Amino acid sequence: MKILVSLPLDERQKGRLEQNIRHQEFIYCLPEELTEERISDVEVILGNVPPELLSYTKKLKWLQLNNAGTEGYCGGALPEDVILTNATGAYGLAISEHMVGMLFELQKKLNLYSRNQRDHIWKSEGHVRVIEGSRVLVLGLGDIGTAFAQKMKGLGCRTVGIKRREARKPEGVDDLYTIERLEQQLPRADIVALCLPGNESTRHMLNEERISMLKKSAVLLNVGRGITVDTQALTKALQEGRIAGAALDVTDPEPLPPEHPLWDMDNVILTPHVSGGYTLPETLEKILDICIANLECYLVKRPMRNIIDRKTGYCL
Repeated sequence: MKILVSLPLDERQKGRLEQNIRHQEFIYCLPEELTEERISDVEVILGNVPPELLSYTKKLKWLQLNNAGTEGYCGGALPEDVILTNATGAYGLAISEHMVGMLFELQKKLNLYSRNQRDHIWKSEGHVRVIEGSRVLVLGLGDIGTAFAQKMKGLGCRTVGIKRREARKPEGVDDLYTIERLEQQLPRADIVALCLPGNESTRHMLNEERISMLKKSAVLLNVGRGITVDTQALTKALQEGRIAGAALDVTDPEPLPPEHPLWDMDNVILTPHVSGGYTLPETLEKILDICIANLECYLVKRPMRNIIDRKTGYCL
């Protein structure tokens, strides 16, 4: 059996992957180096590959993604009999810490003090906002959203989660509602955090109407996908002072054009979609853990984790 690995593993990590897997052929090839010929006869792929190359696979039975989002891999990209799994569980640590960092930078005006330091200016930037006691509304309560909610709970906040369907309330979440209660919860939130994948059901989840429901003192965080927020409506609300600020690791469009007004706003924190990925080395180790566990299950035909429902793009 041929196993294609598109993850950027070093020799130690390759050794971890192959340690207990005998009599299988591992092929290591980064996505940008893949060709139709190299992908044609593999049975297993560990890591994302360009979706357009999947049509050239003749023997593929299982694709393990290296991210939680499944955009491009559902909706006919793969034959129905191919198992699709994702890396849910690998990103909570990295992205939730990034969110907390952006939130503190925004609420305490640390971006302004960083600018002043660069310009050698010693002055107060005035009032800042408190985080303890805030009501935090988290849209998307998977691994990332739950990890963020738990951190905010530890900071003394009231945490409220929104999910697609009813589920058991995770530790660290005070209240849990389905999407039908979103508009009821938006006006009550001090901090709104979006941890959503990008698909038609989440496109413009925060549209102009819903953004208008937010408090004037509310701040928005988005680390999921840029399309979940109406960028034009958000920009206008920020310009007019109808919400207090935004911290964005993702935008629509992405990359954000250099001339876009969001770049120059004092009440906006921008990072270039780096909260996930491999910027935190531990994330790649967690992805590798998932790959190893699922590969061992695949070989002995045991149930695998993170199997994706192709109709929704979410884990079953």
